[in-house]
Amino acid sequence: MPPKKQVEEKKIPLGRPGNNLKSGIVGLANVGKSTLFQAITKCKLGNPANFPYATIEPEEARVLVPDQRYDWLCDHYKPKSRVPANLTVYDIAGLTRGASTGAGLGNAFLSHIRAVDAIFQVVRCFDDAEIIHVEGDVDPIRDLNIISEELRIKDIEFVEKALENLKKQTRRGGQSLEMKKLKEEEATVEKILGWLNEGKDVRKEHWTPKEIEVINPLFLLTAKPVVYLVNLSERDYIRQKNKHLPKIAEWVKLHAAGDPIIPISVALEERLGRFEEPGQEEEELKTLGTKSALPKVILTMRQALELGSFFTTGTDEVRQWTIRKGTKAPQAAGVIHGDFEKTFIQCIVYNYDTLKELGDEGEVKAKGKVMTKGKDYVVEDGDIILIKAGAAKG
Repeated sequence: MPPKKQVEEKKIPLGRPGNNLKSGIVGLANVGKSTLFQAITKCKLGNPANFPYATIEPEEARVLVPDQRYDWLCDHYKPKSRVPANLTVYDIAGLTRGASTGAGLGNAFLSHIRAVDAIFQVVRCFDDAEIIHVEGDVDPIRDLNIISEELRIKDIEFVEKALENLKKQTRRGGQSLEMKKLKEEEATVEKILGWLNEGKDVRKEHWTPKEIEVINPLFLLTAKPVVYLVNLSERDYIRQKNKHLPKIAEWVKLHAAGDPIIPISVALEERLGRFEEPGQEEEELKTLGTKSALPKVILTMRQALELGSFFTTGTDEVRQWTIRKGTKAPQAAGVIHGDFEKTFIQCIVYNYDTLKELGDEGEVKAKGKVMTKGKDYVVEDGDIILIKAGAAKG
């Protein structure tokens, strides 16, 4: 008999369940974080400077999400108002060795990482005598180990504190349902602590839904998805070669299997960002025979956060809304307006792919591709939705 197919259980995402998620740019001091922040957000916030702690309070900006579907819908409807999707990004102060024990801006830095939902980790692979390295020389594997260790040490501290609090409560004993729940929670927290003490990140274990309910309120640093951004010189980025790249790939495979690695030249992105005339950027990229890494960086982070989009369309406005994949229709309606979630009745839905294939709404209706869905409908990436909701009370 052929072996039975194993049905793989869907991994529940760690982290906050909401739709308004944020990413933070993280790395050692002077690896190019603030310059990347300026390039990716096309703004002058952030403080790129050649000394540690140039950024103290995290800066926040919204990054436009590149999406051909949104562009097509705008061309199709020619609306008066256009609102693309965006991703909130924070520029967080540079980390130093010993941050977990408060060195440098350690505690503030780590609390800022706790407040974001995912991490862009910038790893320096460029040599530049003008830009000092806090550890003395360029060694990305050492840098990766420092950050990995500092985040894990801080998580151990959080988890030990949580465990201590739980033990105080379970020492009372008893057979109540509340006590049973506390004991289960205590066992989960002990398991998390054991995992961290083995030198592993929380996001790399397959936790059960019950365990995830315990993990998420702890806001652990190593539970957040990570996208590694390898900051190369302009020359190395164009030729896609650097002596450190294979070692970084090996390190990620060993310590963070499956996490995306994206080569980027922050120097090139910053230079492109200085062009003011339309078309200059494209012209320069064509001359260099390369392309900007920024669209890939933004889209990869959306994937890491398991974010998708739905659209509201018409001649008045085309708007792209961001939701976590797996969101049901009332919660998606709540992203448009909080009252819509409470008063949701139903939604009229068809998908962007259907509209593009058939050419216009009339054809979509004629082919019976417009659906009416209720509260249990899970919104799919690319859905075009009309929400029907009742009047809000009081």
